[in-house]
Amino acid sequence: MFFDPNTRGQSARHRRIYAAYEVLYTAVDFSAAAFFVVGSVLFLNEATVRTGTWLFIIGSICFAAKPSIRLIREVHFWQIGRTDILAERADD
Repeated sequence: MFFDPNTRGQSARHRRIYAAYEVLYTAVDFSAAAFFVVGSVLFLNEATVRTGTWLFIIGSICFAAKPSIRLIREVHFWQIGRTDILAERADD
């Protein structure tokens, strides 16, 4: 079902989907880290605190997106699994 590590290797399609979501997940992870590092540096100067605060907010949104990406990937796996089951039933 959901979050089964064996699911990602079930077929070539599963592996492609897994790889695409992992690239997205990693890009969001790096973005969040970059926003937080730059935001932290901007906090060192009073004139740039407001911009630093906005970068912290954007970084927080990125961190919140990470579990959403994983859940969407699992739903995608579930949907293609259901399609495979329906195709098997159609052959009967």
